[in-house]
Amino acid sequence: MKPWEVLARAPAPDGGELVLHHRDGEFVIRVRGQELMSSRVHGSEEAMARLASTALGAVSRPRVLIGGLGLGYTLRAMLDALGADARLVVAELAEAIVSWNRGPLAPLAGRPLEDPRVRVELMDVQRVMRRGAPWHAILLDVDNGPTALTRASNAGLYDGPGLAAAHAALAPQGVLVVWSAGPDERFTARLAHAGFNAEAHTVPAGKGRGTRHTLFVARRG
Repeated sequence: MKPWEVLARAPAPDGGELVLHHRDGEFVIRVRGQELMSSRVHGSEEAMARLASTALGAVSRPRVLIGGLGLGYTLRAMLDALGADARLVVAELAEAIVSWNRGPLAPLAGRPLEDPRVRVELMDVQRVMRRGAPWHAILLDVDNGPTALTRASNAGLYDGPGLAAAHAALAPQGVLVVWSAGPDERFTARLAHAGFNAEAHTVPAGKGRGTRHTLFVARRG
């Protein structure tokens, strides 16, 4: 098996280092040696968009906020599901992630950042959330979900005040979709406490059998 090739390094928002690796057509981004995202496994990222677009229904001129660009798969799936009148904003803290998605990673998801419906904001998703409200849909793929955090400051997205802020930022009947590495009954309870009608979906991480991830779909009540 070929060794991993390091294509680029860049400071991470928390002071660590993001490292872009490549091997045999696969791209991986790691921080502190931990894999954050891989082009080999992105089924649950695409499922986020499917669930969100289904929940949106036939909303006219939908406004969608995606927290976390990743490798662009969620953004691409959302663009493919929505019409020409949609407007999507991606909030991404790491400038390098955006740069790599416009460079070596661009072909993976069909160059979604070049779509005229997309705008990128290089700032914390909570700031974008408040500033751009109301949103018809908010998709959060930040860190490893509500509990398995690699960046402690991300906890504020998933606690009571963070969920209350998301609820307030949504249009009536708007939907919040949260990616998680695994199930979390306490998080489902927090969503309900914040005023959401929530349910958890277990979806394959990739194609076929293997690792499964959890997607929380929460509609503003």
